Amino acid sequence: MIVDVKVPMLAESVPDATLLEWRKRPGEAVEKDEILIELETDKIVLEVPAPASGVLTELLKQTGDTVLSDEVLARIEPGAGASATPLSLVPPSTAAMSPAQATAAGAERLSPAVRRIVEEHHLDPSVISGTGRDGRITKADALAHLEASARTPARAASSSESAPAADSTGVEPAPAASAPAGPATPAGPATPPDGDRLASAPRGERREPMSRLRRRIAERLVEAQHTAAILTTFNEVNMQPVIALRARHKERFEKRHGVRLGFMSFFARAAVQALQRSPAVNARIDDGDVVYHDYCDIGVAVGSPRGLVVPILRNVETLSFAEIERRIAEFGAKARDGTLSLDDMSGGTFTISNGGVFGSLLSTPILNPPQSGILGMHKTEDRPVVEDGAVVVRPMMYVALSYDHRIIDGREAVQFLVCVKEAIEDPARLLLDV
Repeated sequence: MIVDVKVPMLAESVPDATLLEWRKRPGEAVEKDEILIELETDKIVLEVPAPASGVLTELLKQTGDTVLSDEVLARIEPGAGASATPLSLVPPSTAAMSPAQATAAGAERLSPAVRRIVEEHHLDPSVISGTGRDGRITKADALAHLEASARTPARAASSSESAPAADSTGVEPAPAASAPAGPATPAGPATPPDGDRLASAPRGERREPMSRLRRRIAERLVEAQHTAAILTTFNEVNMQPVIALRARHKERFEKRHGVRLGFMSFFARAAVQALQRSPAVNARIDDGDVVYHDYCDIGVAVGSPRGLVVPILRNVETLSFAEIERRIAEFGAKARDGTLSLDDMSGGTFTISNGGVFGSLLSTPILNPPQSGILGMHKTEDRPVVEDGAVVVRPMMYVALSYDHRIIDGREAVQFLVCVKEAIEDPARLLLDV
């Protein structure tokens, strides 16, 4: 009995998904739970496994299509043997197909990016050499073919200008009589001037569709700018106490808990202490009401190959340093592998972003709606500071709090940031809650 491959049930906040590239073609054998395709939503990427072992007999949806929950994507015949050659890869007879049909047949296997290049430049996919899996044409193949095609006419034109044309008999015509020689003129430069060379240099550009995740990030950032009264306040933190504490205990910490001791756990705990003392920073606006949260669900901004994602550390006020570090490490691995779930990304009352890992010295982070505050960490750098009337060098970090001025006053925002600063500069405060 034929088994349907269906779209997993999407969350209520995710209306649809976009198909990425199929990993199997019709006629190929598949194993149960083998990943057949990935679905990209505006939040995460979902993997669709094979529900049974057998042969993939039919694809009902193609790469780039938009699909809904429980929609059928493909069909599998359980227990059947795979054909020697995948059905979709069997080349049609060139004698039975016109050039237009052959081009159309080849275009069906193109990814959206490659198809756009082919259509914009009127290329014939059948003459492009594919280096992808199963001979598929990649974007690099299409661009290389386009560049080679652009060079070929130039060489042909150069050859035709340098060689005399032959008539229909194959005999070269005699050179035409030249005009009477006049006064000799100085020979021009052998090479064109720099301006001409620059004008004739290739100036390529390419167009790629934004991923759904990237589009959603863009929408939320613009939404934050348009709907909130964003203001940012700054301070600087002496990181020497935390660095010294970490250096003393990091080996024993890792040996006992199986995870490295980083700086994020200190800032997460410091943020919890500050949020509990400044409840408005942990609140949000909802239809004219202010919703206060008695818990601290802190989003940690993590870079991934598909863009910035913000998984949520839940109930951070109840977590130990080891639990915070362990969950952050898990989120980082999931982000790299593209396996973050919708539950990992949902909710959140506050966000911490660490641009310092990329070398950022100072920035103004943008709110993550509907949250009202976001803390920005930055690069730790040795700077001269004054302590007890003397100039000393200390490892300093700029910190920034962007907040929604509609519900958070400047005084409250500054007090929040000072609370974070004091907790980092005196980590004992995090243990004694003072």
